[in-house]
Amino acid sequence: METNIPNRDFTQNACKLCAPLGACLAYKGVKGAIPFLHGSQGCATYIRRYLISHFREPLDIAASNFSEASTIFGGGEALKTGLLNIVRQYSPEMIGVASTCLSETIGEDVPLALRELRISKGITGLPSMPFASTPSYAGTHADGFQAAVLSMVKTIAGADKPESIEQPVVNILPGMLSTADLRHLREISEDFGLKPVILPDYSETLDGGPWAEYQKLPSGGTSVEEIKCMGASVMSVEFGKVSTSGLSAAEYLEKEFHVTARKMERPIGVKATDLFMNELSHASGKPVPEKYEKERARLIDSYVDGHKYVAGKTAAVFGEADMVTAICGFLSEIGITPVIAASGDMSSRFVAAMKEAVSDFDEKDIRIIDSADFRDIEEAVEELSPDILIGSSKGFAMSRKTGVPLLRAGMPIHDRMGGARILQIGYRGTQAFFDSICNTLIENMQEESEIGYTYI
Repeated sequence: METNIPNRDFTQNACKLCAPLGACLAYKGVKGAIPFLHGSQGCATYIRRYLISHFREPLDIAASNFSEASTIFGGGEALKTGLLNIVRQYSPEMIGVASTCLSETIGEDVPLALRELRISKGITGLPSMPFASTPSYAGTHADGFQAAVLSMVKTIAGADKPESIEQPVVNILPGMLSTADLRHLREISEDFGLKPVILPDYSETLDGGPWAEYQKLPSGGTSVEEIKCMGASVMSVEFGKVSTSGLSAAEYLEKEFHVTARKMERPIGVKATDLFMNELSHASGKPVPEKYEKERARLIDSYVDGHKYVAGKTAAVFGEADMVTAICGFLSEIGITPVIAASGDMSSRFVAAMKEAVSDFDEKDIRIIDSADFRDIEEAVEELSPDILIGSSKGFAMSRKTGVPLLRAGMPIHDRMGGARILQIGYRGTQAFFDSICNTLIENMQEESEIGYTYI
């Protein structure tokens, strides 16, 4: 194993997106919520552009619209005015506030401004307004996402008991999954007889049906009432062990409300999905439903059928550290060595998580690139010549230049349809992922062969 933390004076093409983008995505997973950036209109426009091209859904993100005067004298009044405008125009159930590089650099005290707004005379009935500090120079979109989730839990969660619910309630903190993954999480949990509170859940707000008229606040998402009850759940399951610099949302719920926290890798692969199923079985007191036993059996059968295509192959995986770690663990399970694991994240937990996820980690020669720039990844790919790249559309140029095929995963996926609803988790999602890997390798082999394909 070789850990590579690049020592350079500039970033050419960072393997990350900005931290407020992650916060906005998390806030979009709450029912009746609108994200609000304390910064310039340009930040909101950039994030809208990125998320819309990935999810292909309309997306409103408000901003305090910093001017030159705000930058010099402070934007507290612009923040308050903007929030009141949003309350008047949208009547939201929650406004998720996040800072930007500009407001962080001039030292804006956003929590103070929010408190002042609440105690202002004549202003009542304001919605919940969690705040996440998200300067991009100090984190990635994954950091911003986790900061927003933690902020929502800290601001809203209590130990209220859900009304008229006889099922055991389990908190699921999934991290940055696809909309199809989120829907599958709900299906699995409900098949165990559990009531899941998935935070955030943008499976409908960012992947809904067509509208006859424009909706300012799309339907769907985790309700504020559900978040209020998270402290009374029987358990919290949290995916990912890297992208949290301090206390995670599940750990906060355990500390404050004694809700047992189970942290694990995303359930990609048999081993990781078995662990997730076992946790739900423990929480519900019920065995794994037969339909998942059958899905597991079909998945293992396909491992046997497809082993000749994957055994001995190598891969380069890049993206959010938690996604990279989970995929590398899965690749190790099917016989592919992840020779490069790269992330724009900068976390001391990355290597530790990789050691847990990848079997025989110490025997494999894995190059781990922290705080990665695509220039670093491309240099490693040219040196190590992996058989496949797995990551976002931002790896396309590298794939084209090096000739190594790219299987798209994570975010952003701008150059393919359905990138936001790729199913990867559970036995069913792993099956689709495994098939995609095999077919990508087969297609590349055919393209490189003079014969291409024949069938006797």
